[in-house]
Amino acid sequence: MKRAISYILTLLMLLPLVGCREDIYIFPSTSTEVETPRITGVDGFYLINEGNMGSNKATLDYFDETTGVYHKNIYAERNPNVVKELGDVGNDVEIYGSKLYAVINCSHKVEVMNVADTKSIARIDVPNCRYVIGYGRHVYVSSYVSPVQDDPKAPLGAIFKIDTTTMKIVDRVDVGYQPEEMAISNGKIYIANSGGYRAPNYDRTVSVVDIRSFEVIKDIDVAINLHRVKRDKSGMIYVSSRGDNALVPSSLYVIDPSLDKVVAEVNTPISDMWIHGDSAYIYSSARNEATHSTSISYSILDLNTLRVVDDKIIKDGTDVNIKMPHGIAVHPVTGEIYITDARNYVSSGRIHCYSPEGILKWTQTTGEIPSQFAFKVK
Repeated sequence: MKRAISYILTLLMLLPLVGCREDIYIFPSTSTEVETPRITGVDGFYLINEGNMGSNKATLDYFDETTGVYHKNIYAERNPNVVKELGDVGNDVEIYGSKLYAVINCSHKVEVMNVADTKSIARIDVPNCRYVIGYGRHVYVSSYVSPVQDDPKAPLGAIFKIDTTTMKIVDRVDVGYQPEEMAISNGKIYIANSGGYRAPNYDRTVSVVDIRSFEVIKDIDVAINLHRVKRDKSGMIYVSSRGDNALVPSSLYVIDPSLDKVVAEVNTPISDMWIHGDSAYIYSSARNEATHSTSISYSILDLNTLRVVDDKIIKDGTDVNIKMPHGIAVHPVTGEIYITDARNYVSSGRIHCYSPEGILKWTQTTGEIPSQFAFKVK
């Protein structure tokens, strides 16, 4: 009896300690050598993993090109005192100046880190935030504003202006419904408005915001359910439409910033793209809800002619191992191609590195739903 009482008392004494250990337990990062160390003028890249919505599993990976080592899940280990780690749904990542900005959609925050060591500097609260871009002394964050749920009566979205020194929001401007990616050209911010919460009554505009006055000066009619926005080296703007996942296919549109109007349409399936030199590297994972099927494709678009010059980025047949492409990037110096694989969206993803000729070099496990890249250039 005494032994039983003593055992129970011991358990009661240990319970608070167990609770504390759970609160402070840190999942360590893992490191894997995937490539021979090299010096190219690029230190490496950060990759944000979205994590399944509601699971609070957004993570950050880093590939160190100078050592050839891929580091998985580095944020928690380097920021052990941050509650709930990085947060819920990592939607975007961007390096601007000496800081790294991670947009955590369902945690309604932008996490700001020192780009050198990934130590947390600040947390900026932005409701239902989506993407980030920097210009001058500020970064700009697109926001749905409304709660994370389909709502045909949701208010207009907004762009929040953040001072990169004080890390404070200094202004905001309302744009279209459910704004997504942004690009900057000719002193203006171009914002793709999706209207995703209003389906089938999608928004179909690109809002143009003058940076100096921080006011909307035009809404360009483009197509339904806009998403990606990229700028090429000449300043032209490329905007993708996701279509309606049924009758209206995805497509790509070109906006001339000197005219602020659509000057071309490229009828090619597109989910995301990365512009490198005079080419746009594109992948598409087009879901057709009518047939309950997904069509996957990869292509390279010549930006001078607006013609697809290659409909097979991956040349060695290893694309069959990619279950669900979810991100793409091209090394700014070597031209190597990186494609992420979300697989089943609930287990660990993959990143595949291909030579410029489309031959697989290496594959590495990532966090859940690997998505956006940010290259660390010297």
